[in-house]
Amino acid sequence: MAVTNVDQDFMLRIESALDQIRPYLEADGGNVKVLEVTDEMVLKLELLGACGSCPMSTMTLKAGVEQSVLRAVPEIKSVEAVNVTPTEF
Repeated sequence: MAVTNVDQDFMLRIESALDQIRPYLEADGGNVKVLEVTDEMVLKLELLGACGSCPMSTMTLKAGVEQSVLRAVPEIKSVEAVNVTPTEF
């Protein structure tokens, strides 16, 4: 799915923010893919590889990925993964 509702410079800022956290994700066999930016400025991602099934993926998403994106692209209100399976502790 191509992201079509934002301009290329905006997407480059998002990808640059994700590139800051990608080495950590890749070290554990995972990655993220941008799916869309909603009209409400929610960044929707797909967790790839090990990230898709990791029990810590929710924490990684919020504490790592989301914080990196929010610092670099303050227009984004939140980050969500479409394929996170909630875990109960």
